[in-house]
Amino acid sequence: MYYPEPISKLIDSFTKLPGIGPKTAVRLAFFVLNMNDDDVMDFAKSLVNAKRELTHCSNCGHITDQDPCAICQDTSRDSSVICVVQDPKDVIAMEKMKEFNGRYHVLHGAISPMDGIGPEDINVPDLINRLKDEAVEELILATNPNIEGEATAMYISRLVKPSGIKTSRIAHGLPVGGDLEYADEVTLSKALEGRRDL
Repeated sequence: MYYPEPISKLIDSFTKLPGIGPKTAVRLAFFVLNMNDDDVMDFAKSLVNAKRELTHCSNCGHITDQDPCAICQDTSRDSSVICVVQDPKDVIAMEKMKEFNGRYHVLHGAISPMDGIGPEDINVPDLINRLKDEAVEELILATNPNIEGEATAMYISRLVKPSGIKTSRIAHGLPVGGDLEYADEVTLSKALEGRRDL
């Protein structure tokens, strides 16, 4: 279908976003056209400001508008425990839980030899430097439960083992409210492996 060039470019821009197919991109583009000018300008400014004003914390690698980030500046947090995650989104997910009071380290990816991503391509060297400088007693590896996440967790645990720092891995298995009959074999295996005493 033919669209005037400005709307065609807007549709193309929306299709670059994850989870946005051609139909949704058209719907969003026409929604933007029907917005009032002030709302469109605010939306555009929000996009530009997020891209320009956000950076990564020089300490933990989380996204922030100040360096170091608010979590690293918070003196009430337990600096002896670091939770290692793959992406800034993972920090936000952990913080929503309101259960973890330690610090974080964001890797910005996972080791994936198939994609040519090694430990030096993600934030592993900075983590090792932090472990030398800070009095860390425990490292919680909270990488994703997939091949790349598992490989990354194993690599870091082997690297850290000689230092004597306790290294743990978050448990994997059945979600709360899930049914055994619908779980796949790997999930059930991990749930059984991660069982604990009651």
